[in-house]
Amino acid sequence: MNSRRTLQCRHNEQNKIQGKGEEDGSYGSEDLNELEVNGNWTPQEKALHEARLKAKAKRRLRKSSSRDSNRESFSDSVSGELSTDPHSPKGKNAVNDRKSRTGKGRGLPKKGGAGGKGVWGAAGMVYEVEEPDAKDPNYDESSQVNTVYATVVPELDERELEKTINPIVQEYFEHGDTKEVEMLLKELNLGHHKYEFSSLAVSLSLEGKASHRELTSRLLSDLSGKVLSEKDMSRAFDKMLKELPDLILDTPEAPQMLGQFIARAIADHALPMSFLDCYKGKVDCDHARAALDRASVLLSMKRKIMRLDNVWGVGGGQRPVKHLIKEMNLLLKEYLVSGELSEAEHCLRDLEVPHFHHELVYEAVVMVLESTGDIALQMMVKLLKAFWQTGLITLDQMNRGFQRVYDELPEINLDVPHAHSIMETFVDLCYQESVITKQLRDSCPTRGRKRFVSEGDGGIVKS
Repeated sequence: MNSRRTLQCRHNEQNKIQGKGEEDGSYGSEDLNELEVNGNWTPQEKALHEARLKAKAKRRLRKSSSRDSNRESFSDSVSGELSTDPHSPKGKNAVNDRKSRTGKGRGLPKKGGAGGKGVWGAAGMVYEVEEPDAKDPNYDESSQVNTVYATVVPELDERELEKTINPIVQEYFEHGDTKEVEMLLKELNLGHHKYEFSSLAVSLSLEGKASHRELTSRLLSDLSGKVLSEKDMSRAFDKMLKELPDLILDTPEAPQMLGQFIARAIADHALPMSFLDCYKGKVDCDHARAALDRASVLLSMKRKIMRLDNVWGVGGGQRPVKHLIKEMNLLLKEYLVSGELSEAEHCLRDLEVPHFHHELVYEAVVMVLESTGDIALQMMVKLLKAFWQTGLITLDQMNRGFQRVYDELPEINLDVPHAHSIMETFVDLCYQESVITKQLRDSCPTRGRKRFVSEGDGGIVKS
């Protein structure tokens, strides 16, 4: 009974000391000695008491280290230096302090003071220039300073090349401006098919007029060294020589024309002088041999001339007026000698001057007035009738030609006294053959006829 009372007293005293330690926040060595003096502790009680004291000391240390603003590293916290109470007025931090307030961590600022919204980084940080990464999803090519933009033109294949080149060449035959063609070709990516432009242009001109062939020769000469090289020209004409059997089906004169193209290109320095030498004794096709022979003959005849300008003649309106008048006079004289209407018609078409056909009518009528006999008169009526029926000479050109003769008839009469009578006869025949209209026949000037009375009247001339 006495032992129970002694144990109960010990427990009460222990609880008093623990409550006092909790209120004061510390345990001194005097309290421990007092407990030992007042009563004897068992080893179990003493170990339990020490464990409780150590746990409370650890909790106290952890709470004070999380609120300590003067500690700069984890090692300082281990040293045991304690800060003031964070809940006290002195221990409160600024509102914008970047330090952790969660009670966890080492008490250091977030990201070294460089984190958070609106923060440019830690103080004293220097940023280096970063090279843009093209693989970056946010990479913007247009924002780069030294960006160079280039238009990529795809290379034309063989089928697209023909569809693109044909309109360019056909339009060139209308305006004749080689610089425009050069500009259009530079905008295209012909690639390794560049030489085919020359062969396509020559093929189209073979089916056209003499003026088209003249324009094609000029085009090849102007493009040589700028868009087309001598190697491209050689490849183009080599291809044309191999395709001659097919070209003859549409153009029987293709070998002679191609020979003239080769001679003109060599004279214009678009083809090398050794082009013909490469084919000597190596050509099996008769058509290709004829074309090369034609080129060789032209070059030997025109050796002293730098350019074979007249190999195609001068096309259409580009010819001088005097030259056209000379050609028409020669045409009419050859017709009076040979009498071949088809040849005369072919020569007139080759001149390619339908707006100048009134000159042919004028020269034909003047030639009739200056000739002797009725042969020239009948042949010229036949010639004008043929040209009228085929539509080679239009009504307007026919009227202008006769009207010019009507206007100049007084001057012609000075050299040809019977010009008025011959003119009347010629106009009547043309009207009978439906070459001219009745209005044009009636507008023919007539000379006032004078008749002589008998001798009995005294020889007075009466009108």
